[in-house]
Amino acid sequence: MTVGNGGGRRRQLPSLSQLRAFAAVAEHLHFRDAAAAIGMSQPALSGAVSALEETLGVTLVERTTRKVLLSPAGERLAVRSKAVLDEVGALLEEAEALQAPFTGVLRLGVIPTVAPYLLPTVLRLVHDRCPDLDLQVHEEQTANLLEGLAGGRLDLLLLAVPLGMPGVTELPLFDEDFVLVTPLDHRLGGREGIPREALRELNLLLLDEGHCLRDQALDICREAGREDAPVTTTAAGLSTLVQLVAGGLGCTLLPRTALKVETSRSNQLLTGSFADPAPTRRIALAMRAGAARGAEYQELAAALREEMRALPVRVLGPDA
Repeated sequence: MTVGNGGGRRRQLPSLSQLRAFAAVAEHLHFRDAAAAIGMSQPALSGAVSALEETLGVTLVERTTRKVLLSPAGERLAVRSKAVLDEVGALLEEAEALQAPFTGVLRLGVIPTVAPYLLPTVLRLVHDRCPDLDLQVHEEQTANLLEGLAGGRLDLLLLAVPLGMPGVTELPLFDEDFVLVTPLDHRLGGREGIPREALRELNLLLLDEGHCLRDQALDICREAGREDAPVTTTAAGLSTLVQLVAGGLGCTLLPRTALKVETSRSNQLLTGSFADPAPTRRIALAMRAGAARGAEYQELAAALREEMRALPVRVLGPDA
């Protein structure tokens, strides 16, 4: 291999074989022993050292009839040669480790309306089945997550879909129903088979702008025939939203996976279920199309589907 030196002249680079031969000679100070140590014939080893000397333009070894001595240049460059070979060895070890599935770092982005309710399942799965995986979790809103995925800051996302984002592949996990959460004295509290049309008249509390769950709730209201957007009171998170409902300020929609966690904090709440087909959301993993670890992410999605069968959701197939 040759490389330019900035002045137009091409300079030959030493090969790893040459460096390996010289490093062995520097360690053993004996051609026969050095050749045996690296599995090379003695003539080949001697030729490699001579070729390295020619490439570098310095004498590395002083050959006598009895023993091998390193020249002053050889003493200095032996240290450099060993350092280069050590780094190459580390590179190969790292590449080999990366070939093993579920090792190294995985930067997972999760939306706030999913993280508290699904992360326990995700973390348990990783702990039990992928102990060598360094999972790093980032909780952010959808727009930031997609930006991080596109820019390489994040590797995989767990969020609501569809995204309609070019260059992103969605790996569906499950569908879940929305549930109506009301104060104790509300006429729809605890009812089953609530028609969607009931949403037209409700004082519905929403999350702040930027949360995909807010957009989903507004879409459900529009599908029910509601033209105005209920925005009198908003909250930054579902926990606050539910407490506002418990205080009698209105009603809200919760995904079923959040219901147990969020409603257990107050005895001033009732829940109602919608008539079929109930409003739903779909949760999926999302990765860059053609991601190098795509097969690994597919396998992780399959494992998550199995784990999530214990949740109040409808688990999907990979082609849903």
